[in-house]
Amino acid sequence: MNTAPEQQSWAGPLSAAVARLCAGLQPQLSDKTAEGFDEVLRRLGAPLQVAVAGRIKSGKSTLVNAMIGRRVAPTDVGECTRLVTRFQYGTVDRVEVVFHDGRKQAIPFDPGGGIPADLGVDFDEVSHLEAYLTNAVLRDLTVIDTPGLGSLDSASVARTEQALGTQQLDPVSRDAVIGAEAVLYVVTQGVRADDEQALAAFTAATASREAGPVNAIALLNKADMIEADTVDGADDDVWKAAEILATKQSELLKPKVADVLPVIGLLAETSETGGFTAPDAEALRSLAQLDESTRETLLLSADLFTSWECDVPAGTRAHLLERMDLHGVRCALDALDAQPDITAGELRRRIRDASGLASVLGRLDSVFRARADGIKAAAALASITALAQSSGDGDERQKVHDAIEGLLARPEAHQLRVLEALTMVAAGSVEMPPDLAEEVMQVGGSTDPGEQLGRPELPQAELIELALERANWWRSFSSFGATPAQSRVAHVVHRAYFLIWQQLRTR
Repeated sequence: MNTAPEQQSWAGPLSAAVARLCAGLQPQLSDKTAEGFDEVLRRLGAPLQVAVAGRIKSGKSTLVNAMIGRRVAPTDVGECTRLVTRFQYGTVDRVEVVFHDGRKQAIPFDPGGGIPADLGVDFDEVSHLEAYLTNAVLRDLTVIDTPGLGSLDSASVARTEQALGTQQLDPVSRDAVIGAEAVLYVVTQGVRADDEQALAAFTAATASREAGPVNAIALLNKADMIEADTVDGADDDVWKAAEILATKQSELLKPKVADVLPVIGLLAETSETGGFTAPDAEALRSLAQLDESTRETLLLSADLFTSWECDVPAGTRAHLLERMDLHGVRCALDALDAQPDITAGELRRRIRDASGLASVLGRLDSVFRARADGIKAAAALASITALAQSSGDGDERQKVHDAIEGLLARPEAHQLRVLEALTMVAAGSVEMPPDLAEEVMQVGGSTDPGEQLGRPELPQAELIELALERANWWRSFSSFGATPAQSRVAHVVHRAYFLIWQQLRTR
């Protein structure tokens, strides 16, 4: 039995309002539909669920470890990387294997504190894994690690298709996947022609909503593997090359994603999970003290880095390569050259900075966490609409429709109208001129008035004037020159600007 909406802790006022709507409707619905509403309420009260998707060997699990701050997700190809794994907060660290028939079996962590490569059970009977960690990051964010797309292994392909919802899922597997309300889509240097379709397919299986700038971010992982001299304008700078490629990929994947950010998952994992130690710092310090010729030779290739004769043991160098790759070693040596007495802690922070993780976590906060209330409420409304549509009862459909319309008519719920309009424009169901489509996504892409207006640097007085100007423009556009579909979107954007104007005036 669900906790009463007024007693439950929700992500914010919109989620609370949708919860009250669900609770009010349940007594008026069939048992089957009301039971579906129970599941919607459960998810609505849970932490925001972010699924990490992408092709096999794109480094998804490495990024999951970096996000969580613990090397718990297996990164080598094995049984576990072919399963959906949900990482969520728990008062005691534990891993549970969930079977297709609903049974659960606790398994121990491996000696390194990660999920064991060998589960010790019949793999064909396993639905997914549930990992509970006493980790503060997971208090308001559940991370779902998914199988890689494009696996050459037929069994993995079948499991991936299940995870994508392209096959009929058993209830347990379906619940493990479709609860996600947001997506991190991981790509490497080349975005393939079907990446956009794969992203859309994955998000169609998560909360039954198309991907868009509301609930999806793409990450250009393994940015250090980019050959900078092949990217025009990079000036042989690896990170600059990664930023240029991320911008190009953003054009390919938008409007399916809010942004494409470069990141080096290996460095992020090493710096965030305790993989960089004081002995590692001392080993790097020894490398920094080698003569210039030897250093340059070592950094030519991975093979030379571990095989060339020098005073730093080959085993030590192999360990550094495994944790940092050549680019990470170069970054660390540059830091040591600039500051020879740098501490191990500061060196770790420099490695973290070089990984790009800070920008990723910042974008997670601005796109997902700060907007969790709206994302969760919108996903819940989409779910209850789908439940009503599938019930086959016209009266039920009408009751749910009328209740949702009543909720959306309230000024405080207008954000949901904006998210709906943004999703329609992003999905192409309402065609808008490119500049106006960009403005719709801008208004719906943030909760900060300055960012919504596209001028965060302006003083408040000028933002007030700009908000009123854009409100009037969109009102005129809705009446003159817009198609009926565009007019509906224009009315929503006009109202959004008007509410921003009111908000700024009362600050």
